[in-house]
Amino acid sequence: MSLASAPRAVEDTRAAGAVSAWRRACRMMPRSLAGRTALSLILGLVLVQVAGLTIHALDRVDLQRFQQAREVSTRSFAVWRAPLVTSPERRGAVLADLELPSGLRAGYDEEPLAQLDHPPPPALLRLLRVEAIMGAPPRLRPRELLVSGAHRPGVMVVSFRFPDTGWLNMRIEMPPPRPWHSETFLIAFVLMTLAAAALALWAVTRLTRPVRDLAAAADRLGRDVNAPPLPESGPLEVATAARAFNTMAERIRRFVGDRTQMIAAIGHDLKTPITRLKLRAELLDDDEQRRKILADLEEMEAMIAATLAFARDDAAAEPSVPLDLAALCRTVLDEAADAAGDDAERTSYEGPEHLAVRARPVAMKRALANLVGNALAYGGAARLKLSQAAPGQLRIVIEDDGPGVPEDELESVFQPFRRLETSRNRETGGTGLGLTIARNILRAHGGDVALRNRNDGGGLEAVVTLPA
Repeated sequence: MSLASAPRAVEDTRAAGAVSAWRRACRMMPRSLAGRTALSLILGLVLVQVAGLTIHALDRVDLQRFQQAREVSTRSFAVWRAPLVTSPERRGAVLADLELPSGLRAGYDEEPLAQLDHPPPPALLRLLRVEAIMGAPPRLRPRELLVSGAHRPGVMVVSFRFPDTGWLNMRIEMPPPRPWHSETFLIAFVLMTLAAAALALWAVTRLTRPVRDLAAAADRLGRDVNAPPLPESGPLEVATAARAFNTMAERIRRFVGDRTQMIAAIGHDLKTPITRLKLRAELLDDDEQRRKILADLEEMEAMIAATLAFARDDAAAEPSVPLDLAALCRTVLDEAADAAGDDAERTSYEGPEHLAVRARPVAMKRALANLVGNALAYGGAARLKLSQAAPGQLRIVIEDDGPGVPEDELESVFQPFRRLETSRNRETGGTGLGLTIARNILRAHGGDVALRNRNDGGGLEAVVTLPA
């Protein structure tokens, strides 16, 4: 690596590290709107409290400094006056008899203890109020006043020179400021923060409840176009959003109804020419041509009927009731085997004897019948397995022994009128709507269906998931 590219590599590494840290922080953020709003409010509240308490602490420190300055000045001058009016021989004894407060020591010496090469901090010098002491009357004024610092912070040494002889040396140790004089302050701060956080969580939960209701209503509308409307109550913004959602749902229902009516009208109008064609086909002398034409006309009728059933979506109007899904699966298998006229070995059931769910019976039976019928018609077998896939989720797997489906076609076969030429043709009687109808019904129940090729011996399996 060249010297010129080294700094750039370091910057790229730092940028990558910053991006990685940002991503980790984003992953730690709550995923819900209520969680993020509550976190922002709580952090803002804590910052405001910390800022307010800091200002309060600084004010208390200033007040304590003022009180300390007055106390230090008063006590120092009092200690100075006591030996000043006595003879030099008795000054030591007088100082020894004084009751000095904690942090103040005084003694009579021939030399000053204050060292000029250790100047005191300006804050401590202001506490002593030297100008007040030197402004005292001449008889009480020291001949010389020396102030110095000490090796420990918060300590200063003051030396007063008597008018005749000797020095009064005082060692003043200032106590550290105590902005939080109360021992229960931290507990009170934590309790206030927790109370404010609980209030913020309660308020955010109430404010975001309409968003959750709107999401639930949108999910219900996706499953059932006739889902009940949202209540248009609450704050102005919530009521406006609910009104707009209800208007949108009504327009969707009207659009679906208009489409259904149009398709029904087309299907009804097509029945008349198909019936006329059937009558004319009966008059043909060529039996082979007559048979082919009638077969084509019957196929057209079947396609129209399937299209109308798919467009009407009668299952959406069916109410959901409790039913035994295991019994329904066995019934579908038995009816499919009877309709195929084969032995029961091509169909099998594996699962619990009884499993209660809430679903639309006719619609659910139709969806399972379509999947089982496809497996029998195009795969030669239908083995149904019912199980509990995960907490709150059911799983139905329908296996067959057919050739399977190309991987790139596993999803496209669910499109309306989509059929694979290699395995599905007109002679089978299919219209290409069976899988589409099955998926629509299962999604309306909150589930889904997907196809996948089997790895153990070939074949295809339809995997159905449903909420428990």
